[in-house]
Amino acid sequence: MPPSPVHHRVTDRDSTGLDVLLVGLDGVDRAVLQPHLDADRVPTIASILERGAVSDLESQIPPWTPSAWPSLYTGVNPGKHGVFDFLAFDGYDWRLVDRSDVFAHSLWELLDLHGRRSVVVNVPVTSPPRSFDGALVPGYIAPDAPTCHPDGLLAELQAELGDYRVYPPRDIDEAEKREWYRRLVEMRGDAFRYLADRFDPAFGFLQFQQTDTVFHERPDDTAVVADIFEAVDEQLRATIDRCDPDTVFLVSDHGIGPYEGAEFRVNEYLRDIGRLETTTGDGGMPSWTALARERDGTETHSPLQRVLEVASRFGVTSQRLQPILETLRLDQLALRYVSSDTVRAATERVDFPESTAYMRSRTEVGVRLNVAGREPEGVIPASEYDQVRTALMEELRAVESPDGTPVFEQVAPRETFFDGPFTENAVDIVTIPADWQHYLSASLRGERFAEPRTAWNHKRTGIIAAAGEGIDTAVSADAPHLFDVAPTVLSALGHPPSSRMDGRPLDWVEAIDPAAYPPFARADTEPADTGAVEERLAALGYLHTNEH
Repeated sequence: MPPSPVHHRVTDRDSTGLDVLLVGLDGVDRAVLQPHLDADRVPTIASILERGAVSDLESQIPPWTPSAWPSLYTGVNPGKHGVFDFLAFDGYDWRLVDRSDVFAHSLWELLDLHGRRSVVVNVPVTSPPRSFDGALVPGYIAPDAPTCHPDGLLAELQAELGDYRVYPPRDIDEAEKREWYRRLVEMRGDAFRYLADRFDPAFGFLQFQQTDTVFHERPDDTAVVADIFEAVDEQLRATIDRCDPDTVFLVSDHGIGPYEGAEFRVNEYLRDIGRLETTTGDGGMPSWTALARERDGTETHSPLQRVLEVASRFGVTSQRLQPILETLRLDQLALRYVSSDTVRAATERVDFPESTAYMRSRTEVGVRLNVAGREPEGVIPASEYDQVRTALMEELRAVESPDGTPVFEQVAPRETFFDGPFTENAVDIVTIPADWQHYLSASLRGERFAEPRTAWNHKRTGIIAAAGEGIDTAVSADAPHLFDVAPTVLSALGHPPSSRMDGRPLDWVEAIDPAAYPPFARADTEPADTGAVEERLAALGYLHTNEH
């Protein structure tokens, strides 16, 4: 049983002696990291790279936080764990994903079966936490004040550390935002060291999200970017000094970089070729892609987004958003916070039931077909599915950007990338932009192409490094993939990977043959406590008790 949330602190030694420390850096690759290495800004990271093994790490499709981190910590592809995007879909409706949507055991849950304790801090898509021996503080896309494991842990952290939060406060100015970048990084390190001291784990997983967020929000502010990487390195040094891990893994879920191509509005193209219908009447639905804004860091956590994201939990679904927008005159608020997309969403919208194909969410990286018997009002007979999909893939492959080059480097059926019981939840056609230089958009704005609305976004190549006991630096890893992280860490800890995993242990560690683990049981997951958020939204008039 895990220790109580109040007692069992380890105070009689200077180090917890972690067996393995896994450090996650969101959105980091060699190109992003190199300027900080050259400037001697990140000596702890430099030491790991110099004395250990290092390689590029191929991310998955789609290379976005809410799907990639579950793939990393489960070792299985989205077709097996079930999360493809920031949103989960039910017909034409949606809601934000959380841990209850991930149908696979995490690293720390498998270690629990071997009697090994873990501490996990700030890993995305871990709220609400499942029970295991250890401690977990959820990260990105969790509620502002997430339920932690064990119960009461967040209050304990706030009492011990003075403050702990997933996101910065609302309504802060630019100067305060810069300060909060660093403060959030420091909170992660402080919380992890406190919990490592308190729980004495064998395995630790500490993730830093700000390395990604800053490139979405302030990519050209080199001083702020440098400050964040310095802060991360300081927290990593303090954590290694305190916890004395035998082995350290440094991994990212994807890379990041500037766009050099165009914004391609997929739904505009589909409308132009007669595959998509639009509406401005009551029968349509607003573009929840624009309203939810992917949560990859772009305009993160504005008041409007928080309202829309949380409202989806309580029955204010896409079918009911339009009357709310009109009643509250939300177009004025939209002009201040998310401007063009939300204003457009209140007028012209995709008419999903009447369309043959559409892009639901740009971060799904693909097109969904409106299939009869699968979608609530599908128009494509199942017998014509293959024919329609093949024809549309050919049309998409022929699309050229304004400079005459192909928009897509690959247009493929979903089975090319996904395998497992949840594959049907994926897009039907995966559309990978050429060299990840084009911004795919689900917006309806009248033109197919425009300048990318954000300067930087995700790339498919990240980074992985390992140093310490049991790491063979004399061998090179053979094209490491995101799915390889979980089986590699398990092998480094002396335990077999799951036979269900899609990855394999890297040659850096002594591989252990896979083994069968008990089936995953969703019933172990408790729903997130969102009562406080619900009350706040109800007080603002956004929610009504009869809609829950």
